[in-house]
Amino acid sequence: MAIGDLKTEQGIKSLDAFLADRSYVEGFQASQADVSVFESLAKPPTATTPHLLRWYNHIKSFGDERKKLPGEKKAPAAFGGAANGTAPAANDDDDVDLFGSDDEDDAEAAKIREERLKAYAEKKSKKPALIAKSSIVLDVKPWDDETDMKEMEAKVRTIIMDGLVWGASKLVPVGYGINKLQIMCVVEDEKVSVDLLVEEIQNFEDHVQSVDIAAFNKI
Repeated sequence: MAIGDLKTEQGIKSLDAFLADRSYVEGFQASQADVSVFESLAKPPTATTPHLLRWYNHIKSFGDERKKLPGEKKAPAAFGGAANGTAPAANDDDDVDLFGSDDEDDAEAAKIREERLKAYAEKKSKKPALIAKSSIVLDVKPWDDETDMKEMEAKVRTIIMDGLVWGASKLVPVGYGINKLQIMCVVEDEKVSVDLLVEEIQNFEDHVQSVDIAAFNKI
C-alpha cells in the first residue's frame, strides 16, 4: 500500500487508515522503520487521525531508546501486510469501485458513483464498530525510600478518565531500599492520551519522581 507524502493531509489520512489494524509500520515490534516514519511527520497528529495518534504516542514514549530499536532506519517504499506482518485478508469493501470509468459520459458516471457510494455507506453501516484498546504497564518511581508507596498508588488511582481502567499493581525493588510502583491499566486508544496520563501522574510531584512505560500492547 502506497501511503504518499507524509507532509500532506492526504498522506497523513492514508497512514492513519494503514495503522487502523496495525501496531507498527512493519512486523511485530517497533523498529527503525517506525522511527523513520515518526521523524518524517511534519507535525504531531491530532484526534482527527486517532490510529496515527495512538501509534505516534507509542513511538514517542520510547524517548532516547528509539535509537536502540532494531532494523534499518529507512521508511518502507510501500506499506503492506495486515497487522502482525500477515497478508491482508480479503475485504468485501475492495470490490466497491467508488469512481466510474473515465470513458463514461458525465451524467452516467455521476449516477454510477452515487449508487456505489450509497451501497458502500450501507455496507459500512452494518459493520459493528471496533473499539481499539491498549494494555499498558507503567513504572512510577518515587523520590526516595521514605516515600509512602501506598499513598502514592492511591493518588495514581484517583486519576479518572473516560476509557481508562486501572488494573493490578506491585512494588518492584530498584536498589538502596527503594521500590517503584508497577501498575497496569487498559485504555481506549481514541479516548485516552498516554502522554496526558503520564503527565497527570507526574503532577503528584511530592511523591512521583518520574514515570516510564514498561510495556505497551494493543488488545
